Amino acid sequence: MFRDHGAAWRAANAGHISLDQLKVMSAIERCRTAALGGHVTRCEDCAHEHIAYNSCRNRHCPKCQAGAARAWLAAREAELLPVRYFHLVFTLPKQVADIARTNKREIYNLLMRISADTVIKIAADPKHLGAQVGITSVLHTWGSAMTHHPHVHMIVPGGGLSADGTKWIACRKNFFLSMRVLSRLYRRLILEELAQLHKAGKLHFFGDHAGLADSAAFEAMLAPLRKIDWVVYAKEPFAGPKAVLAYLSRYTHRIAISNSRLIRFDAHSVTFRAKDYRLNGARRHTTMTLATGEFIRRFLIHVLPKGQHRIRHYGFYGNGNRAANISRIRDLFGAEPPTWKEVGDKDEGDNDPCLRCLALPCPCCGGRLIIKGTFKPTQQTKAPPRSTRHAA
Repeated sequence: MFRDHGAAWRAANAGHISLDQLKVMSAIERCRTAALGGHVTRCEDCAHEHIAYNSCRNRHCPKCQAGAARAWLAAREAELLPVRYFHLVFTLPKQVADIARTNKREIYNLLMRISADTVIKIAADPKHLGAQVGITSVLHTWGSAMTHHPHVHMIVPGGGLSADGTKWIACRKNFFLSMRVLSRLYRRLILEELAQLHKAGKLHFFGDHAGLADSAAFEAMLAPLRKIDWVVYAKEPFAGPKAVLAYLSRYTHRIAISNSRLIRFDAHSVTFRAKDYRLNGARRHTTMTLATGEFIRRFLIHVLPKGQHRIRHYGFYGNGNRAANISRIRDLFGAEPPTWKEVGDKDEGDNDPCLRCLALPCPCCGGRLIIKGTFKPTQQTKAPPRSTRHAA
């Protein structure tokens, strides 16, 4: 889609595309093409030859996330604890989400930091849990229709370390923390921080929101938000560590839309699968058709600023003392580290396109593939026929 219609879309929207968005488009257009180089493999038995082009490895590319997800999950596998896990979701009101589109770095950082601080503060309160919890937060910025919907998915073990670190304090079986208490503290902290960002001149407003640059107008926009309930909710707790891994594999390295959801496209429209979360049953799954230009625009509004971390760890999962805390907790349970092979064994060579290709059998006879040669980026090579057989 980007290769066929990206150039026309860029020309029509010149001056309204960020450098980060242009880089993402370029990476996706060049992914798995001769522009990035590659190698030629050959079957030892039937001499079938196959060209494998290198990937762009851009984190916004739909074809380059599977390997990154497996590598990340292999690293997280050693950190799972023998407890139930809870799934929390923090969202932003539409008014705040709208200004986040032109202030991505500030608002996204605020969303992730305040949502984590809210859980940590409430969990540390003896009236609620009285423990130091561990948090893995994943930032998503989209809904099923690729509209702008920033929210945080949070995975939290069902309990935490005591203040002195000598015991594990477990929460109730199917209850982690009060969603109402979390929502109110989260709302207050976000609004306070937004006011401070505006006062410091770190927020920028354009178009219909240009008037919000005035302090009085900005405060008037925030005033109604102090009286409504902000959406913070918890889903059903996970049954165990394996269920957490299965969930994380679907959420950690997702992008706005995957290639598997695309049905058809042309110069005028794109049709893809979507979900209407307001409905239940078969009606929930539907299809949506957008103009090609609108589809590209929606995809690109989810490009994150350079250096923006989408996955973060807090509490006893913090990077500084994570290993020591996890080891201490396992000692308290008398538990051993996980030994599952289904994630870890796939990690070796996953980031090497040559090793990954050699792991596949020959499509003609199932024989072993060997590397015949490599070629550098932008170097063209003639594609071999679908099947090449040795003469007797």
